[in-house]
Amino acid sequence: MIFAGIDTSNYTTSVALIDDGENLLANIKIPLPVAKGERGLRQSEAVFAHVKNLPVAMGYVSEVLGGRKIDAVGVSEKPRNLEGSYMPCFLSGVVAAQSLAALGAVPIFRFSHQCGHIMAAVYSSGAFELLDGEFAAFHVSGGTTELLRVSYLEGVGFSADLVGGTRDLNAGQVIDRVGVAMGMSFPCGAEMEKAALEYTGKIPKKKVSFCGMEVNLSGLENMALKLYSETGDKGLTSAFVLDYIGGAIEKMSEEYEGNFGKSRFVYAGGVMSNSIIKARLAKRFDAFFAEPAMSSDNAVGIAYLTKRAYFSE
Repeated sequence: MIFAGIDTSNYTTSVALIDDGENLLANIKIPLPVAKGERGLRQSEAVFAHVKNLPVAMGYVSEVLGGRKIDAVGVSEKPRNLEGSYMPCFLSGVVAAQSLAALGAVPIFRFSHQCGHIMAAVYSSGAFELLDGEFAAFHVSGGTTELLRVSYLEGVGFSADLVGGTRDLNAGQVIDRVGVAMGMSFPCGAEMEKAALEYTGKIPKKKVSFCGMEVNLSGLENMALKLYSETGDKGLTSAFVLDYIGGAIEKMSEEYEGNFGKSRFVYAGGVMSNSIIKARLAKRFDAFFAEPAMSSDNAVGIAYLTKRAYFSE
């Protein structure tokens, strides 16, 4: 049996196929084009890009299937499992999923983009035992920096109580804003990581602005831009930004354990593909990460959630 997942975030058109043996058959990702010097897309631009990308992605799907049929379709229909959570770009995927399900006369399952990210990290790390109890999950990206208290709910995805996160800018936003200011291409995470890894000097230390399990990151943008203006050093500035973000996530993790006891942490989202931040957190916590291809936006988690939902009916 084959299960399809579709995700249309503000950054990537994604389609994934998984079989009933939990083998990943396809992880198709087509980035949305962002003009040089820009720091993202308007929703109308994202929707238009998905409309152009989805037929291409479905062409790849057809090649992988080779005449086999899909048994169920899953889709991310909203950003989070919250009432009123909505972004127009996800409607592109919903339309494609409804069409695919109707054509094959198969069931369709709807989840949130955030649930897909968390499940992609669980699937990628192979830590399926996490689904049997409660754990902490970070969703850290350009659009979200949240700390969640999570339990798996069959057919729904996850029950996720928001307990911490950013009070202003998201971690990915800071990375992209500072990166673009230094002449990097959006999204800037990979280029910033490369520059930071090449830097061998001392990294300036600044105290993370936080209250409980919440942090402020707008100050980081200002400090980083000032540092780059004074030094012109991309490596130094990149290392400073990633060190500060890693420290902020580390501090929130510490506070979580202070409130809820020793915990298991799933670190999901595009920012969590960063090797520098991952290494820092892995030393301190019972941590689980997705491989880079499943940290950034993808539909693998949605496909796996679909498979579990199908067999739970």
